[in-house]
Amino acid sequence: MPDDATLRDPLPDPTLDTQTAARAASDDDDGAAAPTGRRPRRPSLLRETAIIVVSALVLSLLLKTFLVQAFFIPSPSMEDTLVEGDRVMVSRLVPGAFDVHRGDVVVFKDPGGWLPPPVPQAESPVSEAVRAALTFIGLLPQDTGEHLIKRVIGTPGDHVVCCDAEGRVSVNGVSIDETYIKPGSEPSELAFDTTVPEDMLFAMGDNRQNSADSRYNTDKPGGRFVPMGNVVGTAFVKVWPLSHLGLLRNPGDVFADVPAPGAVDEG
Repeated sequence: MPDDATLRDPLPDPTLDTQTAARAASDDDDGAAAPTGRRPRRPSLLRETAIIVVSALVLSLLLKTFLVQAFFIPSPSMEDTLVEGDRVMVSRLVPGAFDVHRGDVVVFKDPGGWLPPPVPQAESPVSEAVRAALTFIGLLPQDTGEHLIKRVIGTPGDHVVCCDAEGRVSVNGVSIDETYIKPGSEPSELAFDTTVPEDMLFAMGDNRQNSADSRYNTDKPGGRFVPMGNVVGTAFVKVWPLSHLGLLRNPGDVFADVPAPGAVDEG
């Protein structure tokens, strides 16, 4: 007699196998006899295209709003660093996530009166609407109709003066050798002596004799300084034309010996 505590696998019941096979055959017959005739639904091509386009537009708008924005250069005021017709990419992380530094090339909204009134261009309403929409989402460069691009020479608190005995600009009592100005240009043909107010910038073009900048706008509604809140960002790369492709680096060596405001007695 087997021990009652021993576990054993039960033997299969032949009648159960017969019933199971019959049931399976019946299920197969039902499935074959009643096809649904429907195919799985797939998104239409139009819907897929719309999703891709909307996603691209949203991504482009987010990039323009928080990271980068394209601008083109409309004048020779920044030659030879930038020439008329160049396209640049501007980091919108400055100011904000990062500070503005002396030597940065910044794009900023007109403080008031720096630019002449824009000349209207003949354009159809449809073309104007399309261009405005593409510019808004960042697929076309900003036309700079109300923006300028200059180089930061003085930050808040800096004492900026021109000119020393050698015709150079000085910042906080230290004369600087500006390697970026257009060859043949003078650092400034106009004498000035000013201290940059809090939350403001003193900016000049690299083509000094062809740039209306912080030296000249003392009588304008916005004054000669650039409010920090007007800064769109820092230009960091030239992207067009391809022959001009390259990074825009801050010339840190030019300002390396300039002390912080008030750190040195200039008297």
